[in-house]
Amino acid sequence: MLDRRNEPDPAVWLSDSSCSLEEFRAHVEQRTDPSDCRHAADIVSNIPVYDGVQIAKDLKDDADWLPLMAEWNRIWAKGPGIVLVRRGLADIGLLDAVTDKLNEIIREEAIENGGKGDHFAAAGANSRVWNSHEKLCMKSPELFARYNANEFTRRLSEAWLGSGYQITAQANVVRPGGKAQIAHRDYHMGFQSEKSLLGYPATQHALSTHLTLQGAVAHTDMPVESGPTKLLPYSQSYLPGYLAILRPEFRAYFEENFVQPPLQKGDMVFFNPATFHAAGENRTTDIHRFANLMQVGSPYGRSIEIVDRVRIAKAVYAPLRRLAASGVLDAREVDNVVAATAEGYPFPVNLDIDAPIGGLAPPSQQDVMRQALGEGWSAEKFADEIDAHASRKRSH
Repeated sequence: MLDRRNEPDPAVWLSDSSCSLEEFRAHVEQRTDPSDCRHAADIVSNIPVYDGVQIAKDLKDDADWLPLMAEWNRIWAKGPGIVLVRRGLADIGLLDAVTDKLNEIIREEAIENGGKGDHFAAAGANSRVWNSHEKLCMKSPELFARYNANEFTRRLSEAWLGSGYQITAQANVVRPGGKAQIAHRDYHMGFQSEKSLLGYPATQHALSTHLTLQGAVAHTDMPVESGPTKLLPYSQSYLPGYLAILRPEFRAYFEENFVQPPLQKGDMVFFNPATFHAAGENRTTDIHRFANLMQVGSPYGRSIEIVDRVRIAKAVYAPLRRLAASGVLDAREVDNVVAATAEGYPFPVNLDIDAPIGGLAPPSQQDVMRQALGEGWSAEKFADEIDAHASRKRSH
C-alpha cells in the first residue's frame, strides 16, 4: 500500500488541485437572504444596497450603529462580500471641490512626469493619483478634513477592522475607451504570484481576506456603459480563491457571471478585497469615470518592535558572504539569514517613484539582498543599493 504519511496535508497546504470550478460555482451561486440584511433598502444582483441619507437621519450614536455594523461585518465575511451605500457622501458640492483638486494634481503630475501609465493601464487610457489621501491633504488640508469627516467611511472601516485602521487611497480616472481589467483579488495576497502563494498555509489565505477593506467613492455618475467595477458576490469566502483567480477557467466563469451595479456620484461601495472583481470597460465617448479608491488597513498588520532592517542587513552582508564562500553555511542557511534580516514584504510603497516593473510589486529588501548575494556584489555596492531602496520608502 502506498504510504501517504509524508504527503502535504491538503487542508493546510493549498495547491492547484484545491481549486474546483464545480465547487466554486456551487459556492458563489447563493442567493442573498433579505433577513440577513435587515437594514438594506434593497438587494440588487445579490448586493445589499443601503440608503445613506436615511441611515444618517436614523442612526445617531454607537448603540444605533452597532447592529448595522455587525450586519456589514457578516456580509463581508460570509455573505455576498459587498456593501453599496447610495449617497454615502451626500454633499455633492464638497465632492466636486475634491474632484477639482484631484484633477489639478493630475495635471501637475502630467507636466512633471510627461505622462505615464501604470500596471493597470497604459498612458492616456487613465489617470491615477497614487497616495491621493496624502496629496489631497497637502494640496488642501481643509478639503481633506471635510472629505474624511464622512461618517460612513469610519463606520464601514470599523465594522470590518475596528479602531486604529489606516486609510490609503488612489484617485483613478478611466477615460472613454479605457479597457477592462482582468478579474483579480486585491491586497494582500491578490498581489502575489502563484509560487509565492503556495508558500502560505490555508490559515494565512483565510487571514488575508480580513486584513483590509476595499472601497470606492464615486466622484462621477457611473452608468454601466462607463465601466463601473464588475463584482462576483460570495467569491471572497472561497478559501483557495487566491490561486483559483489565476486560472483561466475561473476568470472565464467570472466574465460570464459578474454583476456590475451602476453608481451615482456620491455612492460608496465597500467590499472584501478577496472578492473577485475587475474594472469594466468604458464604452462611452464622453464620460471620464472618476473614483477615489480606498484600501483601509488593519491596525494589527505590524510587528511588536521597531527593527532597523537596513542597518542590520548592511552589517551582516559581508560576514554572510564569507560564511557562504567558505561553506560554513549552505545556500538554504544563507537564505534563512536573509529571511531573518531583511524586510520580505515590498509594501507600503510609493508607486510614483518605485513603480512595479514587470509585475504587481516592486522588489523587497530581501529581493535586493538575494540579488546582491547571487551576483556577488561588494559590501559597498550592496550598502548603496539597499540605501537607495530605503530612500524610495517615502511619500514624496
